[in-house]
Amino acid sequence: MAGILCLAVIAASTATALHRPPLRDQSMAAAHMAPATDVVSMVVERAELKPGSTIFQTGASGADVETIRNGDGSIVTKVTPLDRPQDGPVILTGARAIGQSAHMAHLPIPELLEPGKYGDLPVIGPDGKKPVEAYARPWSGARGTRIAIVVGGLGVSQTGTQYAIQTLPEGVTLAFAASGNSLQRWLQEARRGNHEVLLQIPFEPFGYPSTDPGPHTLVTADGTRQNIDDLHWALGRITNYTGVMNFMGSRFLSDPDAIEPVLQEIAGRGILFLDDGTSAQSLAGVVSQSLGVPFAQADMVVDQKLSTDVIMARLDEVERIARRNGEAIAVASAFEVSVDTVAAWIREVERRGVEIVPVSALVEH
Repeated sequence: MAGILCLAVIAASTATALHRPPLRDQSMAAAHMAPATDVVSMVVERAELKPGSTIFQTGASGADVETIRNGDGSIVTKVTPLDRPQDGPVILTGARAIGQSAHMAHLPIPELLEPGKYGDLPVIGPDGKKPVEAYARPWSGARGTRIAIVVGGLGVSQTGTQYAIQTLPEGVTLAFAASGNSLQRWLQEARRGNHEVLLQIPFEPFGYPSTDPGPHTLVTADGTRQNIDDLHWALGRITNYTGVMNFMGSRFLSDPDAIEPVLQEIAGRGILFLDDGTSAQSLAGVVSQSLGVPFAQADMVVDQKLSTDVIMARLDEVERIARRNGEAIAVASAFEVSVDTVAAWIREVERRGVEIVPVSALVEH
């Protein structure tokens, strides 16, 4: 049936012990609410909902269920639990899942792919499902201190990439360089290891071309058509990523005429944008907000100096930021000293009650 996207089974006796992904979308509410009761199936035929219309259901399911189709075609489902006298599971259908099953995480979802000139491109599915949701790594949803760590540059060095995937805890988000080698193979290894994945896009820095991010760099002077073509080249290199982040780009990200059409394209493909925070002049956050791009900005690059002591000290500073603000994002590169230090620091910080979350958990939608 068209309305069934996933099946969530919630039992009252174990509900508090379940790891719940964050409710980043109201449509996820059905998978995390409602007390346990007898078995009931709630199904909404999406085909019957016209833009602006609402279906409101009450009763045997043990919840009030309000389903709304917005003008843009997206579905919002609100579930309000009701008191029920009996124990037993509730089966809710129609909730939108975050992430893939562990057994399928290395495989792309066909309906979220669009054939492109250079390879398959991410696309929003016919039911409104976005790659940023489909390929996200679930997390606890707890309100404690949260830190996302993104390690980039994967795919450039084969041995370095393998070492990073094998060494870093699964909570770390891995970012693959678009110009890397054997990317789809490494992508599958990363996804099998339960890592969330980003794709690094080369953008023009100040001083270009003396400072050159690599082939297919998006350059302000090239114009929108060429930049979108170069963006498509990068996006077609791998699949199963929640979004992209910049590699360099101080010049490009500071030019509103250059960055706006690129972020418009990213928004239309249902993926996030992470600004690595290295450019104080970046307009990516302001433009992303105006276009509705899921956006995040890193608080700190922790390995600008490749020293264990320096990296550890900067990670400690990231923890202080997170404890003050509730969350923080750190970025590093896949150098061996960086990988080893990040892995060791995570073991320490988790004992202090900090949760390492995927970067998708901290984006602003």
